Amino acid sequence: MSPTILQILLLGLIQGAAELLPVSSSAHVIVAEKLMKLDPSSPEMTLLLVMLHTGTMFAVIVYFWSAWKKSFFSSRAQFAGAVMKIASATVCTTFIYLGLKLLIEKVVLGGAKAEVEQLFSSLPLIAGALFAAGVLILWSAFKVKKDTGFGEITLPTACSIGLIQGVCLPFRGFSRSGSTISVGLLKGLGRRQAEVFSFALGVVLTPAAIIQELHRFLKSQAATASPAHLGHLIQPQIVGMIGSFAAGLLALRWLSGWLENGRWHYFGYYCVAAAGIIFVLSANGL
Repeated sequence: MSPTILQILLLGLIQGAAELLPVSSSAHVIVAEKLMKLDPSSPEMTLLLVMLHTGTMFAVIVYFWSAWKKSFFSSRAQFAGAVMKIASATVCTTFIYLGLKLLIEKVVLGGAKAEVEQLFSSLPLIAGALFAAGVLILWSAFKVKKDTGFGEITLPTACSIGLIQGVCLPFRGFSRSGSTISVGLLKGLGRRQAEVFSFALGVVLTPAAIIQELHRFLKSQAATASPAHLGHLIQPQIVGMIGSFAAGLLALRWLSGWLENGRWHYFGYYCVAAAGIIFVLSANGL
């Protein structure tokens, strides 16, 4: 069953808000798709995910561009240092993600053709990951009660943030922004500083995620007897991309306001409560 324009727009708004808030877009989008009787693993939904991620990526770039210019581009030395830290964090992310991916596919799923994406629609696993993200957010919020201002982003701190980002990638529900910002706070970064660095890492990572999802879509189409025309599928999904862009900008304003005003723990409570709701939905056969 292909999604309607209204469903695409609704999913775009959900993705845009939840992707950039520390509450896991994957958990919310997958539950919404199941409630709409849509198949999250279908080619149409895979391509839609690509479009929605593209919309949120542009929202992040627009929102943080001024902050990035100030933090990363004000001098040649500052730019070189930022590149080294972001690159190191990204290498750590890649190392952990590929290691977990191999472990899950070869050991946990135990099949030659097994893919980590098989876990993405598992509601109990999503709920568990969402609960873990909520606990991490609450831990950082209550351990770091005062804003430390602008501590230096050292190479070890950048790598620690990159490592937790790698853990997030295979597990839908383990919020990337929630986890990376929380680790930044626990490592002594200021709230705004942790947020700016977290989303810089996210923007570097997003094109790779988009390419991976697009590859999955093209691979699934190649195996289909009557593949859908790419242009025909993209046209209605542009609506979802615009929706995710607009919702993303609003979500970032909300996130910045709550984070910088000491309300970070509310996101943790939400994740824990949402995990409980998803467990109940799963137990009732969703």
